Amino acid sequence: MSKEKEAKKEKKEKKSVWLSYSDKEKKELEKLSSGYIDFLSNCKTERESVAETIRLAEKAGYKELRAATRGGKKLHAGDKVYVAGMGKTIALFNLGQAPLDQGLSILGAHVDTCRLDLKQNPLYEDSGLAYFNTHYYGGIKKYQWVALPLAIHGVVVKKDGTKVEIVVGENENEPAFCVTDLLIHLAQEQMTKKADKVIEGENLDILVGSLPLEGEEKDAVKAGVLSILKEKYDIEEDDFVSAELTMVPAGRARELGFDKSLILGYGQDDRVCAYTSLYAMLEMKDVEKTAVCLLVDKEEIGSVGATGMQSRFFENALAEVMNGIGQYSDLTMRRCLANSKMLSSDVSSGYDPLYASAFDKKNVAYLGGGMVFNKYTGSRGKSGSNDANAEYLGELRGIMDKHNVRFQTAELGKVDLGGGGTIAYIMSLYGMQVIDSGVAVVSMHAPWEVTSKIDLYEVMKGYKAFLKEA
Repeated sequence: MSKEKEAKKEKKEKKSVWLSYSDKEKKELEKLSSGYIDFLSNCKTERESVAETIRLAEKAGYKELRAATRGGKKLHAGDKVYVAGMGKTIALFNLGQAPLDQGLSILGAHVDTCRLDLKQNPLYEDSGLAYFNTHYYGGIKKYQWVALPLAIHGVVVKKDGTKVEIVVGENENEPAFCVTDLLIHLAQEQMTKKADKVIEGENLDILVGSLPLEGEEKDAVKAGVLSILKEKYDIEEDDFVSAELTMVPAGRARELGFDKSLILGYGQDDRVCAYTSLYAMLEMKDVEKTAVCLLVDKEEIGSVGATGMQSRFFENALAEVMNGIGQYSDLTMRRCLANSKMLSSDVSSGYDPLYASAFDKKNVAYLGGGMVFNKYTGSRGKSGSNDANAEYLGELRGIMDKHNVRFQTAELGKVDLGGGGTIAYIMSLYGMQVIDSGVAVVSMHAPWEVTSKIDLYEVMKGYKAFLKEA
């Protein structure tokens, strides 16, 4: 190839993905982005995400597994079923023609996000102000959560089993809440502290009221808050013990930039991959190999607990599906898992030129660069990483090129700076092929995160291609 041709090829390859889209693709991109912004805005907890997933799945023809197999009814190729766990995790199965021992094509993402959880005895009064005491969840920069409008999302379960769902602070006609900060005029000592000490975890308490209840002499403001909770939700102070209430940034996700090419919103790690995985799954019709969309909880704290990836939820769900088909045995399930292929759908750190020293520019994901593959994650010397093999990467490259999916490869920052993990290493324990794939995120784990519409669309295309071909 001549130098002139090489130069033309290089110029073509560097052409912006935006400029290569047809009008039809741009219209599809905006439709996907609009739905995603609604999802981000309306589903800020794992419970809300799973509930919306069930709504969309049933609309697309999926049935709850127990209902689909009631009375001994058998499952067959072409059936679409889902299994939910404790309202916080869910697995969708689109049953293919191939026997299950040939494996599954799995898209796996998580729907929990960093936040402030209320403690079990949260409400107290101090100096005429009422507060909720919190315990932060996941890896956050605590100073980012002060002086920020917050909303309450969650459930309260009473002793008789009654479940009360609560969302306050999302609408303009509703009150918001906040963590207070020290005024700059008196912050000389605070400003000399390290960033992780500027705001202590025990000071991430939420200001919730200041109006005393008439007739009360002690803790009258606290009594006033309790009277409002009783009137609006019929809950008592003791009901906090059996509640899951969380504080999240208030307000809708938004388009970002004069050109509206980016998305600004809370909880894009990892709802950006959860939504696109679900979207791709629901778009699939008949499949040769059984397709799975797995949305799990607790990834931000180590994938622990009954709804995290380390639980037996997915194994149990798969066993029930195999039993419904009439193909269950322990050996068959082991073969199924070992022969499966998975995209661990999670985000990667997006390059930010304002913090260039944290990244290796040759091995980093860029906003607008398309779908991201992380061969390995972990920290420093690949500690805690699933390291995908070259054969699997080669196969995926072929699939993405065949379906014209723009993709890039990346690492999570410079080698010695730290790192992170996903659910990939857990699923790899079954012997299946697993790799991390998702989109680049700027300001990851901040209250408001940034993604590109281009990446949203390309990763959705990539997930659909994977389910068709893997």
